[in-house]
Amino acid sequence: MRANLDDLAASLIMETEYTTLLGVLVVRPRIFKDERGFFLESWNQHEFDQAVGREVRFVQDNHSRSKRGVLRGLHYQVAPASQAKLVTVMQGKIFDVAVDIRPDSETFGKWIGEELCGDQRSSLWIPEGFAHGFVVLSEEADVLYKTTEFYSPENERCIRWDDNDLDVEWPLSGKAPLVSAKDAAGISFKIAMASRQR
Repeated sequence: MRANLDDLAASLIMETEYTTLLGVLVVRPRIFKDERGFFLESWNQHEFDQAVGREVRFVQDNHSRSKRGVLRGLHYQVAPASQAKLVTVMQGKIFDVAVDIRPDSETFGKWIGEELCGDQRSSLWIPEGFAHGFVVLSEEADVLYKTTEFYSPENERCIRWDDNDLDVEWPLSGKAPLVSAKDAAGISFKIAMASRQR
């Protein structure tokens, strides 16, 4: 049995790591390197569905390029356009954040942050029911995120990145981040959650 498990592990093109927020996963591809360069299988539907425990259908890919200190978020969409996201850094480094906004969750109002780096091609899987944001730690970063629902402006919401109740520990080194006007106008976590109850 042990040999069979070892064979299975060796055949997998990705490894997954659970985080402290139920459903949020760090996904790492196996990278094969030699003197020519590297090879990795960047996407495998079957293995991904096994890792997250359900069939996932992505409908849109987004690509952003941001400079050092740019902070995007905390974004989410409400029903009927709730989105799950698979966030991957292709070049550069970011601190990626997921916030649990599911009122019936044991970790409601909690957050996790993961450094994602283009050299490792690690991804963060963020299911529906989470707000998402990131800050760029390198000179520049290219971020790809696959989503399970199309962008829906009327269902888009934004919680302030510096909300006191969430108290996300952004690695800003004492500097103010570069934030869009729309993100700067984000609402508080309490107001956002109260509006969902109406």
